[in-house]
Amino acid sequence: QLQLVESGGGLVQPGGSLRLSCTSSGETLDYYAIGWFRQVPGKEREKVSCISSSDIRTEYADSVKGRFTISRDNAKNTVYLQMNSLKPEDTAVYYCAAELYYYCSGPERQEFWGQGTQVTVSS
Repeated sequence: QLQLVESGGGLVQPGGSLRLSCTSSGETLDYYAIGWFRQVPGKEREKVSCISSSDIRTEYADSVKGRFTISRDNAKNTVYLQMNSLKPEDTAVYYCAAELYYYCSGPERQEFWGQGTQVTVSS
């Protein structure tokens, strides 16, 4: 059973940066496509970015293109989301999720989820 753990959230001023990490305790992430999602109260969970298991393909939501970068380090069993030029509208709980047989699917097709990490962008 894959257990995902996110870290790196916090409070940051507009224009600042954060780097989120998603790691697994035990099972390797090597074979999984990983997605980052975010959710604010009262809204549906939104797909932010995803990366294929082979690290060849990445995708980004239009709202974060040019500001966020997803990457993975299989040696460290970790997927990162580098978030730059943060805006107040980026405030949300950020989740990482894993899927084995597909790539960059919506939240309903993700097989495993982390517990989430809060990102707050405010002055």
